[in-house]
Amino acid sequence: MKLIDKVLQHPLLEEKPPVLIDIGASENINSKWKPFAKHSICIAFDADDRDFSITSEENIGFKKLYKINRIVSVNENNSQIFYLTKSPYCSSSLKPDLKSLSNYTFADKFEVISEKVLPSVKINRILKELKLDYVDWFKSDSQGTDLRLFLDLEDNIYRSVIVAEFEPGIIDAYINEDKLTDVINKLSEIDFWCSDFIVKGSVRMNQKLFTYLTNNNFIRKILQLSLKTSPGWAELTFINSFKNINSLRGYLLGWVFSISQKQYGFAFELASKAREYFNDPITDELFTKTKDLIKYRFLNKNLISQIIKSKF
Repeated sequence: MKLIDKVLQHPLLEEKPPVLIDIGASENINSKWKPFAKHSICIAFDADDRDFSITSEENIGFKKLYKINRIVSVNENNSQIFYLTKSPYCSSSLKPDLKSLSNYTFADKFEVISEKVLPSVKINRILKELKLDYVDWFKSDSQGTDLRLFLDLEDNIYRSVIVAEFEPGIIDAYINEDKLTDVINKLSEIDFWCSDFIVKGSVRMNQKLFTYLTNNNFIRKILQLSLKTSPGWAELTFINSFKNINSLRGYLLGWVFSISQKQYGFAFELASKAREYFNDPITDELFTKTKDLIKYRFLNKNLISQIIKSKF
């Protein structure tokens, strides 16, 4: 049995399984969740105009999967204007800032095709309906509202989240959106640290000038690939610093999440503290296994190559 599975079968985690929230859910399981998905409860939100429903599924990769066919909102209203764009991946409850976007070659993706009033729901309402009072991993790709949705959770809930993922904007893509600086400042303030920071972007060229170069869509795609991109948004992952988490369950799950994120140093820190704070034999195993993992990583050929190149 893998140690991760052993940890997730601990009585504390069987009694209170990991809860994962996915806003703007896709059809596929978040690849980061695969090591522990089968032990977890996932709550997935996606925009829909059908009658409100919470569907529950099992044996589909998760211990239990709840699908919520609603836009997530911080408003008490039961509906929200939704801007459907040329690219479905850019659709949002916020209006695209087309004036700012016109300076980038991907501006046409944000062209609003139609506006639709869709039903919305607050996350707290869903948690109450499911009789859940905690969230362990929060992931949002809401196109501009990730931070406000996170902070709309009950204070004690969002401060106890172990991992949080956001995709905030760097440029002005939406009017009144949550920006990169907002996310970093707030998450630092509430004692999270940044585990991953992946910058994405587009070519900084006026959309009309770019169109002037050629009418051929294929050539345009080649041109976009050949030109340097400028930062437009980022994929951020934050991990709780554990200044406010003091339960064995929290430390066990923090270790699992840190290992899955390849944050072996922080995993070792959690294992060390868990061994000190709690009288549970599994903490000794976590400490030893993580220590060995770190010590023997020098056997990794890629790591040796990196060390040689860096002239360490």
